[in-house]
Amino acid sequence: MNGLKKFLKAREAGSIIFLILLFFIVGCMNPAFLKPASLLACLNDSVVFTLLAAGIAFVILTGEIDVSIGATLGMSAAIAATILRDGGNWGIALVAALITGALIGLVNGWGVSVMNIPSLIFTLGVNGVVRGMIYVFTKGAWVENLPGEFTKLANVMLVGQLTVFYVIAIVIVLICNYITKKTKRGRYFTAVGDNISGAALVGIPTTKTKILAYVLCGVFASLAGMAYTSRIGFVTPIAGNGYEMKAIAACVLGGVALTGGQGSLFGAAIGAIIMSSISRILIFMGFSSDYDNTITGVMLIVIVVVTTVMQNREIVRNHHDMLLARTNKEEVKKEVAEA
Repeated sequence: MNGLKKFLKAREAGSIIFLILLFFIVGCMNPAFLKPASLLACLNDSVVFTLLAAGIAFVILTGEIDVSIGATLGMSAAIAATILRDGGNWGIALVAALITGALIGLVNGWGVSVMNIPSLIFTLGVNGVVRGMIYVFTKGAWVENLPGEFTKLANVMLVGQLTVFYVIAIVIVLICNYITKKTKRGRYFTAVGDNISGAALVGIPTTKTKILAYVLCGVFASLAGMAYTSRIGFVTPIAGNGYEMKAIAACVLGGVALTGGQGSLFGAAIGAIIMSSISRILIFMGFSSDYDNTITGVMLIVIVVVTTVMQNREIVRNHHDMLLARTNKEEVKKEVAEA
């Protein structure tokens, strides 16, 4: 019973319950959706958004935002794919992608943390710059004809019907989730997002923490770019375009507060499963997958509105309780003085 109460109090509980109910409802409408192969396909299809959502969760936990992760994915994928196409080593391609993502994240972290430029404005500018660089780097052409061994890797099964990419992605997320929840330095991210002034007063390096969050976000986007390249088999100049909205929506669905300081990477991974399953769900329900982005936007708006209303009510309730407590305390003092 205590375990159930603890689970229900967790911010991830709502997203897990929502995921189960969503799959159950769709399964009632089309029983084929609940077949093990179909459910596992939902997990395998979510690998890119799992990495993107986990990466941007670091940033959101600190109270900031990054709308350049789609471009970071595209740039990293284009560089790695070019190396692979030209006969380069897989390891070199991976390192090049990771360095690309880390550098973009470092630029974002510097602009937001050191220059104190609003994160939405700065990362939006970086998004435009990186998108332009992708076109320059690829000369507007697709990067294709990649080695068959690399493109087949996305379909290699490691545990049952789970692909090697998803298993690796979820292991990375779980390790990072443990670090951010159970270690002292890992909790710096939520501490900065919860109260940056208070965090600075107790000695937490707030600037370094935010920069690290953006660097990790870029690295995760690069890993997502590698997975994307293997799954698709080619890279276009617009690769990853619009992915930032789904990644942010996945975080919000997973219980990560946009105001910072609350949530987890595990919750973001659960939200990523929901977001990446929308296209498949629409098909099983007999609708066109063209509604995917529309539904994503509607879900994001609804969740943000509901979360904001609940937070405002909580603030009002807390203020009311504080005023009531002060009033009662003053009345007690008055009674004691009169006695």
